[in-house]
Amino acid sequence: MAIESRLEIKLLQKLILTPQLQQAIKLLQMPQLELSQSLTNELMENPFLEEAAEESSSESSEIELRESEPAEEYDDTEAPLERLMSFSNDDYFEERGMDGRDLGYFNPGTVQAPSFENFVSREGDLQDHLMWQLRLSNVEGKLREAAETVIGNLDENGYLQATDEDISRLAGCTLEEARKAVRFVQGLDPTGVGARNLTECLLLQTDSLGLKGSLVESIIRSNLEDLEKKRYAQLAKKYNCTTEDILAAVHVIEKLEPKPGRNYSNASPVYIAPDVYIVRSEGDFIIVLNDEGMPRLRLNSIYKRLLAKKNSLQKDEKQFLDEKLRAAVWLLKSLDQRNKTIYRVAESILKFQRGFFEQGVSRLKPLNLRDVASELGMHESTISRATSSKYLSCDHGLFPLKFFFSSGLQSGSGRMSSTSVKDLIKKIIEEEDPKKPLSDQEIVDICKQSTSNINIARRTVAKYRKELNIAPQSQRKRYD
Repeated sequence: MAIESRLEIKLLQKLILTPQLQQAIKLLQMPQLELSQSLTNELMENPFLEEAAEESSSESSEIELRESEPAEEYDDTEAPLERLMSFSNDDYFEERGMDGRDLGYFNPGTVQAPSFENFVSREGDLQDHLMWQLRLSNVEGKLREAAETVIGNLDENGYLQATDEDISRLAGCTLEEARKAVRFVQGLDPTGVGARNLTECLLLQTDSLGLKGSLVESIIRSNLEDLEKKRYAQLAKKYNCTTEDILAAVHVIEKLEPKPGRNYSNASPVYIAPDVYIVRSEGDFIIVLNDEGMPRLRLNSIYKRLLAKKNSLQKDEKQFLDEKLRAAVWLLKSLDQRNKTIYRVAESILKFQRGFFEQGVSRLKPLNLRDVASELGMHESTISRATSSKYLSCDHGLFPLKFFFSSGLQSGSGRMSSTSVKDLIKKIIEEEDPKKPLSDQEIVDICKQSTSNINIARRTVAKYRKELNIAPQSQRKRYD
């Protein structure tokens, strides 16, 4: 078969995502805080975008009237354009130099000096606390470098994430010096820091309490798994003691700190801003989109008039302004479409889950993306993007929009949301006797006898219990 090159014409049907459509999809997926940051970046990069200031209704109507009429009728529009085209850097620095602010003695008035506390960059963490103790010690030379290496390889809980060989190699010291450095760090505050696993961490704390060789140390060293599963009778038989002795040792172990470094964490809390508010008003519900902290964008009228003067612009300048104008217009349209989509999705959720907004989680109904997509005439992927990383605030709390979509279980009154069943199981376990906790089968029987008459299997109860991070019956039992 001969190899040849030739031209062919084919007719293909493809779905191509234009950059504008990709931007619209990306904006729809963004949560509130990320969208605010993205709009702020666009505001700085695109000269056609400006942040609209709050104005009175009369001033707003006057501006809309002016922008709807031809720009040539207004003589005062030439002044901003002339200043924009003729303004130079020399004028800027000459203005700043007149009042002496560039010389360092600019004083606009009597201003109270800021507190020194305002200059603190961040709070101290575990590494800072340990380094402070190291600087106060008399450790020098290679041992000090090895101790710094040990401190630098601790995770946020205070556990050492490096071997002795790694510390020796990183610090350029001998293996014995690395081991001495580890022992030195383990002797610092908080007690238990520098351990490589939970057993070593707890043993360091028992040593500091003077419990070396005690029953507490023996249980920690060899029987943590039995302790986790509360096999107290087996432990009493193994150590030839009474159950009361085992319980006394357990009370001591429960007071130890499994994560000694967490009290020194300086991680900043992550605040969630709801995208939608559903507020009860006069017996009905009102949907309000959250635009707090969101820059209000509009087109800059000066640059629009500048673009209208085609004869005063060069080809590359006009091309640049045309691209920025199209990008600004498409961004504003995409934002408007995003708000409409989220509002319609929230409206549909309110329609399907009205019982939840009136009475709470017990009235939550089974719902999937297909139901909302079918009602709104949209694709399921669009509904998924509109609900991804979005939150809704109502009288019952703050919930992700995905919370309202769940599978269903059969009950005497019809199908019931799995989320409602999980909430019922959680309440049943919270109300149980701690000394006689309920088994999964007993929870099944209670669900069947409830007002909802929920027909649920035992393995489903075990599955939901694990999803709720609730321990099994044997581990929930208390021994007082």
